[in-house]
Amino acid sequence: MQTELYDIHAPKKPANLSINSDLLQQARQQRINLSQALETRLAELLREYKQQHWREQNREAVAEYNRRIEAHGCFSDGLRQF
Repeated sequence: MQTELYDIHAPKKPANLSINSDLLQQARQQRINLSQALETRLAELLREYKQQHWREQNREAVAEYNRRIEAHGCFSDGLRQF
């Protein structure tokens, strides 16, 4: 079960941003919804950050688990039919 990164039902809040004028013009020409594009990309960045943070916090535990499996195998090794 995956939990949400943020409250998707939280109310929208206006934000003042600065953006490259050519990039803005091209995005408008393509009718890109800037608010939605920003929200989507921010969620991607947040997910990447949290995944990296989790990996860093759990690096030692994962390494220890891998060493244990390499040394002793997995509990189901004798049960697999494939």
